[in-house]
Amino acid sequence: MSEEQDCPNIIEADGVVLEVIDKNTGKTFRRSLPLAYLETGNGVVLSGENLDGKPAQISFLSDVALTKINDLIGKGPDHDRCGSKTTAEPKS
Repeated sequence: MSEEQDCPNIIEADGVVLEVIDKNTGKTFRRSLPLAYLETGNGVVLSGENLDGKPAQISFLSDVALTKINDLIGKGPDHDRCGSKTTAEPKS
């Protein structure tokens, strides 16, 4: 099997391990964090609790997801990505 076939469409975990390299000492530190992890083609979502113990979530969107959002809100290109259709000229 190729590496692409081995990669699932959705990756989920009930915890994450964060690894950082300190910019001052160059030392590597690893921390296990109680965060739910969800990764899809649209990006990564981390879910946990804030300081008050209430649910909190942060999303990191992929380039593909950002392109889709821009297209939906009218900030995408003014031409068809496939080149199969011509767009109408805006009315004056």
